[in-house]
Amino acid sequence: MPPATYTRIIFQERPTGELTPRTFRVERVPFDLRPAAEEVLVKTLYLSLDPTQRMWLNPGRNYMEPVQVGDVMRGTGLGVVVDAGPGSRHKVGDIVDGMLGWREYGVHGHKTVRRVDVPQGCELIDEMGPIGMTGLTAYFGLFDVGKIKAGETLVVSGAAGATGSIACQLGKRAGAKVIAIAGSKEKCDWLETELGVDKAINYKSPTFREDFIKSVGYLDVFFDNVGGDILNLALARLNKGARVALCGAISDYNSKPKGLTTYLNLISQRARLEGFLVLDYASQFSKARQELSKMIQEGSLKRQFHVVEGIEKCPEALPLLFSGGNIGKLVVKVADHRPLAKL
Repeated sequence: MPPATYTRIIFQERPTGELTPRTFRVERVPFDLRPAAEEVLVKTLYLSLDPTQRMWLNPGRNYMEPVQVGDVMRGTGLGVVVDAGPGSRHKVGDIVDGMLGWREYGVHGHKTVRRVDVPQGCELIDEMGPIGMTGLTAYFGLFDVGKIKAGETLVVSGAAGATGSIACQLGKRAGAKVIAIAGSKEKCDWLETELGVDKAINYKSPTFREDFIKSVGYLDVFFDNVGGDILNLALARLNKGARVALCGAISDYNSKPKGLTTYLNLISQRARLEGFLVLDYASQFSKARQELSKMIQEGSLKRQFHVVEGIEKCPEALPLLFSGGNIGKLVVKVADHRPLAKL
């Protein structure tokens, strides 16, 4: 039997800075969802929380249309098909991923969700992290944009986060010297002891600038998740031919960016600064997933999840990404995965 009601999170008020209690509202609504011919009804299991979701709330031009006030908040997730229209490519019980949104249940076009087959040696939640968009972002940002080589110096900002922690490990595997930047002693210790980076630097330390220069010297690749002052510092320490992969700029998502002041080094050092989106590499996802899942099977790729329980916690969990309150991949567990009868 279907539930009488379900929970969804509505985008209520467009923020001008940091997220507030007014940004979202939690609704409990009657369950009246039924898939049409080429649709599926999906029960959400996990939702991914990512810095890019803050960008989706801004009204300006971006790589996706802004979320509209009054809509269910946009978000990627994993779910299980609990009902399927007669023309659907999916069947009841299939695990799928896609833009499920912040809701316990949703009806989706069967082509807008992808069936998930978890590789041997991996877990379902890994599809939210190292073999999902997080791991793929690190992979293509480091190898295609950063073009990392053995013996080079790689610096990763936001290194204790979902993407940064994978980029650090891939850099070590490629034979690079890896310098990680994070925001607490706990995170720096984890990066050095568990992930094996050569040095982790706390950007909140009063001696951060001196520590950076001493540890890095000059860098060949900067994998940037933070932007702002840290990006400016990195641009001042470029080797000839250095590559800067702009993955994100989390320090600037809640405020007006200050702009770059050291960019002239890109000219003098014949360096390259390039932004990228993992979606542009969709045709290569399969090969990259195979490599990443093999590393997990071998035990050479470690992953850390920060799991928040309950869909109603999404609005208070998302700001953790901007306060540094998470280590590793931040996800919300919406429901347990149990075999389900058709609704």
